[in-house]
Amino acid sequence: MPPLCAGGRSYDDAMAYGVGTYARRQRRRRRQRLERPRSGDESKMSYSRYRSRSRSVDSSDVENPGNNLFVTGLSSRLTDRDLEKHFSTEGEVIDASIVLDPWTRESRGFGFVTMANLKEAERCIKYLDSSVLEGRVITVEKILLTAAG
Repeated sequence: MPPLCAGGRSYDDAMAYGVGTYARRQRRRRRQRLERPRSGDESKMSYSRYRSRSRSVDSSDVENPGNNLFVTGLSSRLTDRDLEKHFSTEGEVIDASIVLDPWTRESRGFGFVTMANLKEAERCIKYLDSSVLEGRVITVEKILLTAAG
């Protein structure tokens, strides 16, 4: 009769169910928790392990001059060029982009437009908010960037 281990299973059965792997993983996690520095031990803290893994720009460094617009209610058939053309009636468009689903490459129904200056951006909000584009009513808002925290 083979030797028995956790749960009365044979060693071979336990390995087939991954019991040994699970126990090793739990011990490793417990060890890592014990090795983690306490709040007063910043000198022992590894910067790469505890910093954010986000690759985005630090939000405290971002400045919004007010010419960035958020547009919602966009048709799935709309292109960046169509959006730029619609907003160019109220001023110079620096950039217009529609957000696409990464897998299907279809429009997610919203996008961003950057106007040349604040005055033109405010004119777009005033005249293009609740306007119809490709049979759909769009909303235009100023992007509000706030520091996280």
